[in-house]
Amino acid sequence: MPTTRRRSRQLKIIVTGLIAQHPTLGGITWHYLQYVLGLDRLNHDVYYFEDSGEGPYNTDGGPTGRDWVSKDCSRNVAHLATTASRFGFENRWAYHCPIESSWYGLTDEKREAVLSEADLLINTSGTLSDPSRYRGISRLAYIDTDPVVTHAKIAGRRDFRGRVDAHDIHFTFGESMNDRVPETGHSWHATRQPIVLSEWEPVPSRRDAYTTVMNWASYEPLVYREVSYGQKDVEFRQFLHLPASVTPVYLEVALGGTRHRQWESADLETDMDPVRLLEGAGWGVVDADAVCGDALRYRDFIRSSRAEWSVAKNAYVRGQPGWFSERSACYLAAARPVIVQDTGFTGVLPTGKGILPFADLDSAVDAIAAVEGDYENHCEAARSIAESHFDSDKVLSKLVADAMDSA
Repeated sequence: MPTTRRRSRQLKIIVTGLIAQHPTLGGITWHYLQYVLGLDRLNHDVYYFEDSGEGPYNTDGGPTGRDWVSKDCSRNVAHLATTASRFGFENRWAYHCPIESSWYGLTDEKREAVLSEADLLINTSGTLSDPSRYRGISRLAYIDTDPVVTHAKIAGRRDFRGRVDAHDIHFTFGESMNDRVPETGHSWHATRQPIVLSEWEPVPSRRDAYTTVMNWASYEPLVYREVSYGQKDVEFRQFLHLPASVTPVYLEVALGGTRHRQWESADLETDMDPVRLLEGAGWGVVDADAVCGDALRYRDFIRSSRAEWSVAKNAYVRGQPGWFSERSACYLAAARPVIVQDTGFTGVLPTGKGILPFADLDSAVDAIAAVEGDYENHCEAARSIAESHFDSDKVLSKLVADAMDSA
């Protein structure tokens, strides 16, 4: 439902994202949606633009199982239009379909007016295909939500560096940057996922499942200076047999259905499908597209869970940048404790209650036992951390102030 506005309007702000690009990924929708809703709560005049230059993606491989790029944007447009209507920004979105080179949503006249009047563009996750086309806006802010990977790409690819350099200020979810993260020469400002707390009011848990939502390997591992920065399939190996160590606690993974065998880690020493691999080790596996396929089902899946347990990308574990998942922040807001692999965030966020980091199998087992032994207090701590550290009012007020003051 639309959030409540406060104070008089301040700035005209454009937020970019990939809501339309991924119509079956509810977590992706929330990632960008909370910027739009949060800025609206602060009474900014906010618009959502999607201009990634990427063709719509078939998560199931299309008719042949290998057609990953769709030739029709109608499903994407419908998803974005429905989301905008549901959350109260139905007259404030624009989507560029690269297949047809057509814009949807705002009329051309209104879109150009917004562009000419905008004070700030927030390029979330660097989703714009060509930020230089938006240089008429006073301030362009880049938000790196994939630290270490983004930094390795900047350091190793001149074309990607140019896209990042086109911005006036640079933010990152890496809040503990260190010499294990490739140097880019930019001045990075720490930020984190904003959570619109009113959208995540806690409800009683309906299941005794520790859950998470994840992809096995969503893109090719990145190699920079002979260091490979991999994904969750790499890290999951050492925790594959966790269920046997925490019986009768039930562990469940909502796994994305898209498979990229050529990208997956050979270190698992098996060519077994990940669903069979996980189920064989005692994990519950559900189809993420089915249980989290839109914003409402995603939220319901998290709220119905007992807690979260999740590994992180190998790149984050290797680089220890202090990244914390936007998904885990949603669990916290729903008063669900999170047990997550340490990525260097222990010096940034409170841990021990509500957030329990782990580094190996033994510490993962101990963290689950700690939550089970004091569950209600961990739930209270989780919501308290969301309120103190992820509240969209606080996160976005600082982000906007930093972006505009740096001028």
